[in-house]
Amino acid sequence: MERLQRRLMNLVARASKDHDMLEPGDRVMVCLSGGKDSYAMMVLLSHIKKRLPFDVSFVAVNLDQGQPGFEQTVISDWCDDNGFEHHMVMQDTYSVVLEKVPEGRTYCSLCSRMRRGALYKTAVELGATKIALGHHRDDMIETLLLNVLYSGQIKSMPPRLRSDDGRNVIIRPLAYCPEADIAKYAELAAFPILPCDLCGSQQNLQRKQVKQLIADLASKNANVPGNLFASLSNVRPTHLMDSDLRAALGIDHNTTGDPDLGVLSAALSPTSGAST
Repeated sequence: MERLQRRLMNLVARASKDHDMLEPGDRVMVCLSGGKDSYAMMVLLSHIKKRLPFDVSFVAVNLDQGQPGFEQTVISDWCDDNGFEHHMVMQDTYSVVLEKVPEGRTYCSLCSRMRRGALYKTAVELGATKIALGHHRDDMIETLLLNVLYSGQIKSMPPRLRSDDGRNVIIRPLAYCPEADIAKYAELAAFPILPCDLCGSQQNLQRKQVKQLIADLASKNANVPGNLFASLSNVRPTHLMDSDLRAALGIDHNTTGDPDLGVLSAALSPTSGAST
């Protein structure tokens, strides 16, 4: 347990340093869903705080979406027991999603948009400088393949992103952490997991299919997940077909070699369209 926690803490610390996730004076709203990832994120951030040479504060926020049988007190009791500041928000997105989404279609898109809107509003009300989401390394590589296969776009989940409304900065402290390690950590820590019965009831989600695809490939070559993740930081614009990107980077058809990745990052960051 101790060794695993130390490894995860080091990954969170490295991700934070690489992407300026935690900065002096930050008040970070930690989105606590009741799943293994968000519990792990909350605990790891609380430990990381002790390492920082500057002050930051965290407030856990849970959004009760009105799902029948959702035990909100489980999360609030856990926060109290562990000394975490917390805030509970009630917004019935559950019945809206069931009403609006046709039978046989997936709930995730509408559900996530409504949840995101409620969380963004709450962050402003709480004076949070950043919103921490519990997406991990596997989420990022699955999102990459989902966008390539089903949306025709090369994009994923950036570790840090300013939201479309311009009011919030999203960070993903678990960006470098493998899901398997988080699952083991959650098991050893005995987090009181609350499953999402809405999307969890749908078995044929594209994300589940992509997750299985990656698992199948990894069973034949264990380097596949790591290589997919590495590709997110190893972009070769000269070998792509995006004319706008090439123009922004000053790449013409006679260019040999790729521009410095720092230049690429600077060119993309103001108008990044990556999924939040």
